[in-house]
Amino acid sequence: MPRTVTVGLDGSPESRAAADWAAREAKLRGLPLKLVNVWEPVPEPIAQAPLLGPETHQHWSERIPREAAEELRAAHPEVDVLIEHVTGRPAEVLTDAAKDAEPLVLGSRGLSGVGGFMVGSVGLAVVARAECPVVLVRAEGDTSGTGSTVPPSRPVVLGLDTRAPDDTLIGFAFEAAVLHGASLRVVHGWNEPPYIAYGLPPDLELNARLGAEEAAAVSEVLRPWRQKFPTVDVVEDSLSGKAANRLVDASAEASLVVVGRRIRRSPLGAHIGPITHAVLHHATAPVAVVPHD
Repeated sequence: MPRTVTVGLDGSPESRAAADWAAREAKLRGLPLKLVNVWEPVPEPIAQAPLLGPETHQHWSERIPREAAEELRAAHPEVDVLIEHVTGRPAEVLTDAAKDAEPLVLGSRGLSGVGGFMVGSVGLAVVARAECPVVLVRAEGDTSGTGSTVPPSRPVVLGLDTRAPDDTLIGFAFEAAVLHGASLRVVHGWNEPPYIAYGLPPDLELNARLGAEEAAAVSEVLRPWRQKFPTVDVVEDSLSGKAANRLVDASAEASLVVVGRRIRRSPLGAHIGPITHAVLHHATAPVAVVPHD
């Protein structure tokens, strides 16, 4: 199947913001944009109502992506916009659509009065199971200025775990920086020894030594990637404190935040991970979740 930038569209402001972000991404990648609209079967009690029956529901479900496609074609005439109507459960349909997506893009509401996302159950289910990177985009009109219209000069931010660095995740972040003509800020969070828990004063010399070791570990992981992508301006930030907090702080000045999700093939089901989960809910820039082994 040909690759596409795919977006889940339900007519909400957040899904339209995601579609606009996806259209610009499709232009950069030279790929078609596919709008996936999921039509859920109408429950029997509603189906029996003359004004709310399945025909009316289907009419509006088909109208939403048609009008969105017209707007996107007018705004991005160089992008080939496709429409796909699918009947089923949204989380299952979008997870399946991710198999041919590069990437899959979904919308999320901004938290009222607070910077961050409101990620619904469908979005979390798709992020936890999709086989390709999934990008969560906030609705336009948020007051943070970091929704789907982020200035391209802002850096791509990568959350890096030096203990288990993954090529898929790091490669995605470097390629995103190249694609968007942006710098790459690599954020690594590490924890100081728990002095407070034992009622001891901080050991400044030990902290400095640990900080230097953590910074050196970041540089070592990134060395071959700097050689592979010599045109990318890379900023390394090895910071003490919780990684999730550091990434959320960095998102305020980011065009895209890139985090990973370890693929878990177990009977207990999919798992997002606490750091990625926190970033998804509190970052103020679009977030790309990259699955990896």
